[in-house]
Amino acid sequence: MVSTPTRTTAARPAAATAPAAKAGKPVTPVARVRGWSRGFWSALEGSGKSRNGSTYYLILGSTLALTAIGIMMVLSASSVEAIAAGESPYSAALKQGLFAAIGVFCMFLLSRVNVVWLKRGAWFAILAAFVLLVLVLLVGRSALGNQNWIDVGPFTFQPSEAAKLALALWMATVLHRKARLLSQAKHALIPVVLPGAGGIIGLILLGNDLGTAMIVIMITAAALFFAGVRLYLFGLGAILGGAVVAVLAITNPNRVCRILSWTGQTCADGSDLNYQSTNGLYGLASGGWFGVGLGQSRQKYSWIPEAHNDFIFAIIGEELGLVGTVVVLVLFGILGTAIYRVVVAQKDMFHRVLAGTIMVWLLGQAAVNMAVVTGLAPVIGIPLPFISYGGSALLMSLCAIGVVLSLARAQMAPGMQPKRMFRYGPAALAKSLRDARAARNRGRSAAGKSPAGKPAGTPAKPAAATAAATAAATPATAAKVPARKRK
Repeated sequence: MVSTPTRTTAARPAAATAPAAKAGKPVTPVARVRGWSRGFWSALEGSGKSRNGSTYYLILGSTLALTAIGIMMVLSASSVEAIAAGESPYSAALKQGLFAAIGVFCMFLLSRVNVVWLKRGAWFAILAAFVLLVLVLLVGRSALGNQNWIDVGPFTFQPSEAAKLALALWMATVLHRKARLLSQAKHALIPVVLPGAGGIIGLILLGNDLGTAMIVIMITAAALFFAGVRLYLFGLGAILGGAVVAVLAITNPNRVCRILSWTGQTCADGSDLNYQSTNGLYGLASGGWFGVGLGQSRQKYSWIPEAHNDFIFAIIGEELGLVGTVVVLVLFGILGTAIYRVVVAQKDMFHRVLAGTIMVWLLGQAAVNMAVVTGLAPVIGIPLPFISYGGSALLMSLCAIGVVLSLARAQMAPGMQPKRMFRYGPAALAKSLRDARAARNRGRSAAGKSPAGKPAGTPAKPAAATAAATAAATPATAAKVPARKRK
């Protein structure tokens, strides 16, 4: 008699290593790391009704930390040039702090909104993005060779930053509606790539901003990837996109000079457009392990152009050292890992595409900026998310995080979800007003009617009289009740 093997419950192997263990194969390091990662996140987040929302708070904490570091470093990097221009050394930091406050408010507001409601405004958002990008070309302001800004009183607004979030929302909406047709190339590309993303990229390129156009291309590819489009389309898109970028780079003398300077060659006119990256490397090298001290940078004394903007990472490395740059890298790593946990938990295509696109947008832009500062890529005018100076970029990045926080909040156990935006703020005030209105309505209803449901002031009949009247008024009902049998 052959006995069948039974499953023991004393020691259950990890999910990732169980197939290998049953097959008698050795556990690979990749499977071991995967099992450790799953166990770590399961212990950190909980499961089922006990999900404690650690992903939500990791996203929130890392975002706020990066924003605070950004305001501090903008103050340090911009103070010298502001004093030289006769301005207050706090002017740039105050503007950045104002946009950070508005952005944090919008982030918390969006984190309490169901993301499904955003679908209704997707088409309006993409049309508004097109209109604003056209206005930039007509009445916009040009700076450093790029026409990207619109003056709004004392502030400037960059519509291309708003177009990133609008495009991500619109692509997620369209791809969700066409989910069953995405296996066909024409449905995967139209209207998402043409005319949607293609039109946005074309308008940005008309403003001579190749760096932002490359980020939008990255966002478009991410949306198609998380929607499950066939992989051969990405190969064709990479060939076509690479050819277009190469043509745009070759036909522009400034871009050709940047590429030649990056490779160590000399431009035709003898200029060196790589001096920004070179001085950034000097700043990173002079910082050492712990930096020269906050506010003590020497490269920000007009050696690094746009030190508080595109090359603020070099100032972080110089003033805070390798430790400071590693802290920034770890914060971005935490943010990316937590957002990835939100993405893989989504079953709805709209949620998955929207969260995945935002993740690639923020982390991809951060990676490109750091690659430029460290000399791994030619100089491209792309800011570092949450840290570089720029109100439009900071505001849109925080709004994008608010959308992801809404998805992360939905994954938490109902009893652990944060209810109010602030303990004393707009949400608490609105709740107190609703409670007061409900209390007044209950008081009016209680004062306007007696317990029997009659208007107040009507004398109540005695209990005995009421019972007698009821019995007299309903003899038929009383007769229907059978008499109790005697034993």
